[in-house]
Amino acid sequence: MRKLLIALAAMALLTAPADAQFRGKGSKRAEGSQQPDDQKKKNAAAEKAYKDALRRIPDQKVADPWSSMR
Repeated sequence: MRKLLIALAAMALLTAPADAQFRGKGSKRAEGSQQPDDQKKKNAAAEKAYKDALRRIPDQKVADPWSSMR
C-alpha cells in the first residue's frame, strides 16, 4: 500500500509541469487581462517594429566563388 501511494504521488508531481505547458495564449486568464483595443494597439506597434527591423537589414551580395574561373 505504501509503494502504491509513493507511486501515485510521484506521478502527480511529474504530471504537474506537463499541465503548465498548455497554458499559453489560449488560456482564459491571458485573454481577459487586456482590453481588445489595447491588444490591437500592441500588435500594431509590434508589427511596425518588425517591418522597420526588416528594412534595416542590408541586402546580401551574391557570393560566387567561381566568378574568377569563368
